Amino acid sequence: MSPPHIAVVGCGYWGKNLARNFAQLRALRWISDTNDVALKEQSKLYPDVKITRRFEEVLEDELIHGVVIATPAAAHYAHAREALLKGKDVFVEKPLSLRYAEGQELVALAESKGVILMVGHILEYHPAVKLLKGIVQRGELGRLWYIYSNRLNLGKVRQEENILWSFAPHDISIILSLVGREPTAVSAHGGSYLQSGIADVTVTTLLFEDGIKAHIFVSWLHPYKEQKLVIIGEHKMAVFDDTAREGKLRIYDKGIEWKSGLPVPRQTAETTLFFEESEPLRLECEHFLDCIRDRTRPLTDGVSALKVLKVLEASHLSLERMGEPVSLDEIEAGVRR
Repeated sequence: MSPPHIAVVGCGYWGKNLARNFAQLRALRWISDTNDVALKEQSKLYPDVKITRRFEEVLEDELIHGVVIATPAAAHYAHAREALLKGKDVFVEKPLSLRYAEGQELVALAESKGVILMVGHILEYHPAVKLLKGIVQRGELGRLWYIYSNRLNLGKVRQEENILWSFAPHDISIILSLVGREPTAVSAHGGSYLQSGIADVTVTTLLFEDGIKAHIFVSWLHPYKEQKLVIIGEHKMAVFDDTAREGKLRIYDKGIEWKSGLPVPRQTAETTLFFEESEPLRLECEHFLDCIRDRTRPLTDGVSALKVLKVLEASHLSLERMGEPVSLDEIEAGVRR
């Protein structure tokens, strides 16, 4: 059976990676971009693939089953909406939109059209994250206490959205997946140093029921690259270090014990977990094709992406309010008004 036909819209920094994967999966039929230089480069790589500057031309092709949107974040809503209205299955890169209300509209539209809406929360397809999620769900770490995530680098600086919207969706999606529910409130602090009004550094705190907390530190003004997730459980701790060459996922049988009324660190075993090395983006692209073929709901569907978007919007609002905690109920209420 031949794979579904795919169009990749936007072939810049990340879109060209999507084009590469769908081409290797023999599914790529169209590439669309308004940048002539980028289009020319892609045309040389994939001479049998149709090239166009006109997004509408892609949507008019009845042989296209799925549209993959990797345009700037500010254009995600408009492009996804157009594709959904044409009855196409859609894979849109994160974030789904820059406004929660728009995200809700896209999810409702996909449901009404009976088409697939998938969002590119790529780390949920990472083999290490899948393994880690199973460990947490089986209770091997004990009751979760605290999670923190660092996503730091020098660049790539955006001009369309701030660091929160650019980097934090990855961490929010993983944390929500691990905890299994949404936070009740969030607070965020940050600083704008390169461009007025566009935060380069943010620290966001998520407050969950039962006392679980998580914080997310993101920056594109950092001297070295770091992508690390640390989970503190009642019995054990886990570290996922995506920048490590070896030992990306480790379980630490460490903690605090009370002896004679005093807290004493417990230092025992450290275990490195091994998993099959597969490119998360390839797994994500394969999943989209499988969903189109089998008419199944994606792991990172529009509904799950809405939860991420709600946290992002609440965090952005807290940032504007100088770190004041924002209830997620306020975001819902704002949409209903």
